[in-house]
Amino acid sequence: MEVKVFEIKEYMIVWRQLELLVVNTVTAKVRALVRCTGGEHTLDVYFLAEDSVFPDPYYDAPNKKGAMFLNIRDIGPFVEMLRNEKPVYGHLRGDRPEWMSVTTGKEPVGENEVEKA
Repeated sequence: MEVKVFEIKEYMIVWRQLELLVVNTVTAKVRALVRCTGGEHTLDVYFLAEDSVFPDPYYDAPNKKGAMFLNIRDIGPFVEMLRNEKPVYGHLRGDRPEWMSVTTGKEPVGENEVEKA
């Protein structure tokens, strides 16, 4: 199974009142979506209601698209990372979908982000 790591260049946030999304027979209660894109690849991070069931993450290699599912309470730190860190990478894992992730690049310990003038 394919593994793809790509640099996230853009993201888009979509808030939902409540969307019922069926993924492999599991009905998830979507409150928000953060679409992370870089080149031809996309990772959709769905933020689900507190009482939702959570589908398994997946990677559709032919369409270069993956999805992972997090609790809605995690959206603040997630978006903060996208806004304040660089570089940020999406990891699409066909071999181990449970390892699908978004990560930062390596930084020296104790280094503060440089503020833009």
